[in-house]
Amino acid sequence: MAILSRRDAHPEPSSDRAVDASLTPAIRIAGAWSWRILAVLGVLAVFVYLFIQLRDIVIPFMIAILLAALLVPFSQWLQRRHHWPKWAAVAVSEVGILAILGGLLYLVVSFIIRGYPALEKQTVARYADIKGFLADTFGLTNKDITHYVDQVVASLQKDSSSLLSGALSVGSTAGHVLAGFLIVLFSTLFLLIDGRGIWQWIVRLFPVKARAAMVGAGEAGWITLTTFVKVQIFVAFVDAVGIGLGAFILGLFSGGFPLVIPIAIAVFLGSFIPVVGAVLTGVIAVFVALVFLGPIPALIMIGVVILVQQLEGHVLQPFVMGNAVRVHPLAVVLAVATGGLIGGIPGALFAVPVVATFNVMIGYIARGEWRTDPHPTVSDVVPSTRGARRARGKATS
Repeated sequence: MAILSRRDAHPEPSSDRAVDASLTPAIRIAGAWSWRILAVLGVLAVFVYLFIQLRDIVIPFMIAILLAALLVPFSQWLQRRHHWPKWAAVAVSEVGILAILGGLLYLVVSFIIRGYPALEKQTVARYADIKGFLADTFGLTNKDITHYVDQVVASLQKDSSSLLSGALSVGSTAGHVLAGFLIVLFSTLFLLIDGRGIWQWIVRLFPVKARAAMVGAGEAGWITLTTFVKVQIFVAFVDAVGIGLGAFILGLFSGGFPLVIPIAIAVFLGSFIPVVGAVLTGVIAVFVALVFLGPIPALIMIGVVILVQQLEGHVLQPFVMGNAVRVHPLAVVLAVATGGLIGGIPGALFAVPVVATFNVMIGYIARGEWRTDPHPTVSDVVPSTRGARRARGKATS
């Protein structure tokens, strides 16, 4: 008995064979890639939609992941190096970060309260001087100046609405603030206690053959995330010291105006949005210099902000951050812009760590490293440590 092949049992229509024969290999490859790319974009669109709809939960949880990336190494250091019990290391880590953030917030609020009366008085006086200058130089009336100011304010409100909506969506009410804070608090606590167990539970949702790759990819991504957080703190510190020192040298700390410290803290926090954060928060220092010291010191302050931004953009981001997370500076800029467009300020904040983490995880799986290196270390993931590892290998050999 003749055994029919699958092709014989289900012959293709002649029209389909004719169409396939008329297609060039390039078109076939392009078609194969096209539907796969569309499938990937569809999955990404679903994740973006879920992020927007569940942002009140997702954003606090992502903040908790960043905090855990900073605190887990510290907690493990206390346990392994100083033999602390796990509960004590976790408690000190979480209480310590709360104390640090609370102290920064207290400094900002207290110094702003002390300096606000002088700032308000000087702002009104400087605004009157600027109106007089415009009237004498360009012949503008008070009505014209008011009209232009209203246009500028309306434009700023319109352009910044998307950014502000992202920030205010989590904290628009006291209930949202409290709920977000509790989610951050408890999520960070559980990640400190059993972060590896949580990831292993997620891995079990994948097919058995894919679990080994997912375990290694998760460890590689976590190393990248912890490295990003530590390097970003260093970059933010440099930005805050540079702009704060410039403001101090210009004399903004004198004359009963102690807002240099909150300016430096604002720059430090803003610098966690790479590339643009230090510039946007540096505008505060420029405004204060203009109000209290005049146009020339304000121009000098602009020069300080630009200098710090150039230091970050040409030294810190390409060499320090680039070596840490293996993301090109152009990709950093585009990721921040896309994240800000999609999710406002939280989107700009999480864009780079998300891109860096998934870049390492996908590359780890695609290269098949999980077959030979199922548990990657820092020297396997962070490029800047590979040279030191090779040097140590040659020295020992």
